Amino acid sequence: MSRTTLDLWVGFFVSMGIVSMIFLALRVGNLGGSNLGESYQLKARFDNIGSLKVRSAVKSAGVVVGRVSAIDFDVETYEAEVTLTISDRYLFPTDTFAKIMTSGLLGEQYIGLAVGGDEKMLKRGDVISKTQSAIVIEDLISQFMFKKASEGDVQ
Repeated sequence: MSRTTLDLWVGFFVSMGIVSMIFLALRVGNLGGSNLGESYQLKARFDNIGSLKVRSAVKSAGVVVGRVSAIDFDVETYEAEVTLTISDRYLFPTDTFAKIMTSGLLGEQYIGLAVGGDEKMLKRGDVISKTQSAIVIEDLISQFMFKKASEGDVQ
């Protein structure tokens, strides 16, 4: 095998390796194509979104029903406004509850939709009024430490 043929094959395999790494990085980072098909958008406002990111999953009963498509800050209410893109296959009642949840103890955050019992359904552009912000572990630790410190002063 000549030197140029060998160089060509090495270049081909290196290129394929780079393309494979890019593909895997996009899949792991949820940046690849989305198979939501037709969809509609809802909005939800939270006091604290923690480390929620654009393209984070929106789940109901553990099933991915959509993605976070935008995160903005409302300067009038000082809240985070999260735009959710939901697949048209899934409709939710107007009393649906949106919570920011964490996969595992320190995993990535996503929005969980707890379905209500209302007969009226949310429509394109509606705002989910019932929300629960992210639980920030640092805040919980500081509250625990402050409580323990104040108990120590009483004794």
